[in-house]
Amino acid sequence: MSPTPSPQPTHATAADGVRIAHQVRGAGRPLLLLSGQSNSHHWWDPVLADFLARFRTITLDYRGTGASDKPDEPYSTEGFAEDVVAVLDHLAVERADVYGTSMGGRVAQWLAARHPDRVGRLVLGCTSPGGPNGVERDADVDAALTDRDPARARAALVDLMYTPAWTLTHPGPYATLGDPAMPGYARRRHRLASTRHDAWAVLPDIVAPTLVVHGAEDRFNPTANAALLAERIPGARLALLEGARHAYFEEFRATASPLVLDFLG
Repeated sequence: MSPTPSPQPTHATAADGVRIAHQVRGAGRPLLLLSGQSNSHHWWDPVLADFLARFRTITLDYRGTGASDKPDEPYSTEGFAEDVVAVLDHLAVERADVYGTSMGGRVAQWLAARHPDRVGRLVLGCTSPGGPNGVERDADVDAALTDRDPARARAALVDLMYTPAWTLTHPGPYATLGDPAMPGYARRRHRLASTRHDAWAVLPDIVAPTLVVHGAEDRFNPTANAALLAERIPGARLALLEGARHAYFEEFRATASPLVLDFLG
């Protein structure tokens, strides 16, 4: 389902020696694309072509996913952001525009706040500030996602990602449901990293021009988080996509990609 064949990954070395796989395609201004929790760079496969004509796209496999190393040790969104810096350093990219969705948006918050010189324009999609100031999803959503029946849990995740009307005509496979080759321990550590994210205190430090995008019907990461981010980040713009759920960038691609491209200029 990849729009173009994935290039052979190269590896950057993080500060702790962990190797981080990354992929570079296209030409032009650098655009870093950060995927969701427990996902490799394949998260972006359905929409990557929208950005290749104008940007040198950089994707990566978080530690624990894809072709990156998978240490069995605590992960964090702050740590993932430092892995991103290692990738940018390896590629000699001084500054990139950044588009992070879901957990990738959490990682992007730390990147923009802690390394403002490395981020040009910033897009935060279907994400949250986390911590006590973030809006948690309903308990029934978590219960459905942790159902002991894997088929029911997967069906619940698909329903949170896409509308029923869309899945009727797009039966999958879906690139947003997690890296199937991830070890179980890495999947658990990704989940903890995402749920423990709390960047509220540093959001006002973000100086990059910022666009916050969210599906208006997102229950996986409640839509109310979008307004919190837009209010907390100086000068941020907010765009809600009516009818969209968590994977707005794929199902509502015809609206979302032009919106992001226009903002990136």
